[in-house]
Amino acid sequence: MDFTFTEEQEMFRKAAREFAEVQLFPRVAEMEATGKVCDAVVRALAEAEMMALTIPEEYGGLGLGYTARMIALEEIGRISVATAMMLQVFALGIESIVKFGNEKQKRKYLPGLAKGERLATTAVTEPAGGSDPASARTTYRKDGEHYIINGRKCFITNSHIADTITILAKDDTDPKAFSTFIIEKDMPGFKATHEENKVGMRGCNTGELSFEDLRVSSDQLLGEEGKGMRIAMSAIGDVGRGGMVGCALGVQTACLEASVKFANERILYGKPISQLPTIQSKLAEMKVDLEAGRLLAYRAASLQDKGQRSGNEFAVAKYFTTEAAQRAAKMAVDIHGGYGCMVEYPVTRYLRDSFVLGPSAGTSDIMKVVIARWVLS
Repeated sequence: MDFTFTEEQEMFRKAAREFAEVQLFPRVAEMEATGKVCDAVVRALAEAEMMALTIPEEYGGLGLGYTARMIALEEIGRISVATAMMLQVFALGIESIVKFGNEKQKRKYLPGLAKGERLATTAVTEPAGGSDPASARTTYRKDGEHYIINGRKCFITNSHIADTITILAKDDTDPKAFSTFIIEKDMPGFKATHEENKVGMRGCNTGELSFEDLRVSSDQLLGEEGKGMRIAMSAIGDVGRGGMVGCALGVQTACLEASVKFANERILYGKPISQLPTIQSKLAEMKVDLEAGRLLAYRAASLQDKGQRSGNEFAVAKYFTTEAAQRAAKMAVDIHGGYGCMVEYPVTRYLRDSFVLGPSAGTSDIMKVVIARWVLS
């Protein structure tokens, strides 16, 4: 059993860290102030081939797999978890095409997505409930060789910037039959409507999507008709939750590094506060959580790269790391004292960002339900 990166993975980690520090760090303040996705960041991600990590080589991707994706998200999330979130949902949007798309669909969409010429997302969550996708009210009906889609999705990351969207809808004549479709942003009847103003992760876009008599051909059906729930949940379970784990590790790392730096520089009672037992205790807790989270994360990603089932392992990792990220952010603010309340210190951003991690791709309570089912099965 080997718990170290390969030489290639370590080189990729260093490259991802350099990319984040050089390309992302100078633009974090702008994204935080505007709450908008930075076009220059998207272009930089495309040029660095970060969009191509999990796309097979035959479709223009790098085919590096899910461990590499986890590395990239952790390193990018360390500087800008909003950018990591945008990238992770991009991968979530393409996963169903990679796994369940036919050859024609893969040839049509994946090369442009790999180059970053098109952006992707997936749309499952609705106002009626995100934790219960079966309660979705977005419907489709068959009309000859076409489908007519009506409904609304909410809390969709990349909602207003995505060109390619995979959506889940149910048969209007059979509430138990769901299908997944590939939608393009310029299709008549599709519209990105309300854009959310989030407390955290302000450098990524979240909003609502509307479908009003959206007419799509049978070529846009992903997989088999009526089998869409399995397609959507497979992507969320393995890629969505895995992506949130990478984002959470990035926040944890950033919190620990900022806290160590401040504790070594802040002088109190004539010595650095890093020498105070209470501060050391918080730093130790943050470090233990980070190392435990990494073991859970990379174990699950390794299983995924081997083609083994990893959904339950990612549920454990998602629950642990997103909760740990919130703990780390709170302790980082505590360590900074009064300075932790000042916006010029990044720990305030880490705290706000950490609270967006929890509900994304399944709340902590839902993760515990998944884990309990695994234990009881």
